[in-house]
Amino acid sequence: MEEHDIDESEQKLEAEVAPALIAVHPDQKFVSVAVGSDLRVFNLQHGSAAQLSDETGGHKDSIRSIRFSKSGNLFVSGGDDKLVRVWDTDSWRCVYSVVSEKRVTSLAVSGDDKFITFADKFGAVYVVDIGDYNEENLAPVDKKAVPILSHYCSIITRLDFSPDGQYIISADRDFKIRVTLFSKECLKGAHEIQCFCLGHTEFVSCLAFFSSCDYGQSLLVSGSGDSTVRLWDYASGSLLDTCGLGTKAGLLNSNQKEEDVLPAVIDLCETSDRSLVAAAIQSLQGIMLLRCNFSARTLTIAKVVSVAGETFIPTSIAAASSVPLLWMVMGASSLSATDSALLARVRVVSGFGTDHSESVVPESLVIEDKEIPGGEPLLQALQGKLTIGEEAFSTAAEAVKTAMRNLLIKKQYSAERRDFRKRGRNDKKNQP
Repeated sequence: MEEHDIDESEQKLEAEVAPALIAVHPDQKFVSVAVGSDLRVFNLQHGSAAQLSDETGGHKDSIRSIRFSKSGNLFVSGGDDKLVRVWDTDSWRCVYSVVSEKRVTSLAVSGDDKFITFADKFGAVYVVDIGDYNEENLAPVDKKAVPILSHYCSIITRLDFSPDGQYIISADRDFKIRVTLFSKECLKGAHEIQCFCLGHTEFVSCLAFFSSCDYGQSLLVSGSGDSTVRLWDYASGSLLDTCGLGTKAGLLNSNQKEEDVLPAVIDLCETSDRSLVAAAIQSLQGIMLLRCNFSARTLTIAKVVSVAGETFIPTSIAAASSVPLLWMVMGASSLSATDSALLARVRVVSGFGTDHSESVVPESLVIEDKEIPGGEPLLQALQGKLTIGEEAFSTAAEAVKTAMRNLLIKKQYSAERRDFRKRGRNDKKNQP
């Protein structure tokens, strides 16, 4: 009985602690925030909250990943309720519903809007063919997911398609980044591994890309629990440069002991002008901007943008591809059923110019609430209320620590305990 109680509390802790997420439409028509099971969307064109239509009632548990497609026509969400939902952004109807065998940890949409991939907590990656989408379908269509690759029971923390759509890139808890060829025959599986990007010494938490029209190529950047951002040639797996952010952001002493817990890199996001990648770091009140020198293939820190006047540590960051703003959110589903359980704080950074030279320091700054696109109606819709108290910030900070700790520390079980946990599992199985 005692073991059962312990197991229940562990599952409850893992399920409830979910950092808030943010996603921005490519043309900044919509901004979406997910907090716990609550999915919020604001229509910047109409200046009001979008009304989501889902006959099944929406997500029932914490949402772990949200994405707009490259075209902006579709939006996907997935999480702990083992469901992936696909939304039409014109009507905000749920048009596809996909059942996963395990909890969903990450999502990605192919550049042509024909495929959705998602990863589950056991390290498997699935693909869903949505090339037959018909906007006239009024009810959600149930889709079957096809497994295409596996990380052998390692939790996949992030999925992304390469900018040219040739590869699906997956990062995991066991320090690995896997680059796999993604063909048009993907429903038959993705069996050809291009390479592994190996070098991180803790879990890989996030991925992004530096793109250059001048050099006609893109490079991969990854963030990790080892407090570094690394630059990769993802076609060969070559590590090009490593940038230690903890010390440079003033979060670590240069003589900090190796066994001390490092501030994890929480999220990465390419800015709209493609000259910078923003990094959110555990304990950093703001973001760090990184620049890539394509000719030298190096990373440098361009600027630290601090948030003054409040304790704001972003849990997720996002940007449109055509508007020079970076959106940030701080929040989390609470460990207890308090009023702050579904609160979030949204901030915006401006000042991303067109001069990409290394000698130019970005004039980026956090703008005031009254200057944010959408103003008070947006903040009311996405935050839950206009004014957010310190309790919500503390909850979010604690949630990030817990989420990072869950990734950092692998639970060790005896054979007897493992059997007990297996008997108590209630995984949904896809029907043949």
